[in-house]
Amino acid sequence: MPTAPALAGELRIAVGQAARRIRAERGAQGLTDPQFTVLAWLNKQGPMPPGQLADAERIQPPSMTRTVNGLVELGLVQKDEHPTDGRQVVVSLTVAGRAEVVETRRRRDTWLTERLKGMTKEERQLLADAAELLRRIAAS
Repeated sequence: MPTAPALAGELRIAVGQAARRIRAERGAQGLTDPQFTVLAWLNKQGPMPPGQLADAERIQPPSMTRTVNGLVELGLVQKDEHPTDGRQVVVSLTVAGRAEVVETRRRRDTWLTERLKGMTKEERQLLADAAELLRRIAAS
């Protein structure tokens, strides 16, 4: 059995490689990871100011402003007046933005599903157990 530090290194590498490969599956717009992440946040949380998006992603507000402006140019998000603060805007998904989220997730799920189909029942169960353990690690 590997030591905890050795296993930590192996898991870090394997999870990173898997995440990068899954993220390579993109929707029709071919968005960057930060752009897609903004769409995913808005899809999950609803409209929000760019500053709140920046906080959620732990990046500086000017970087988020550039990302949001690029998404506006692509027609994937829109900026509207903030309901209570005239100095701010609220960013929300457009129909095209929501469709991009759905399509990207579909492509990623399809890619992963095809790989899982090639595994045995026991291997899929092992991955299901590992997924639960990884969720516990992420929550702590």
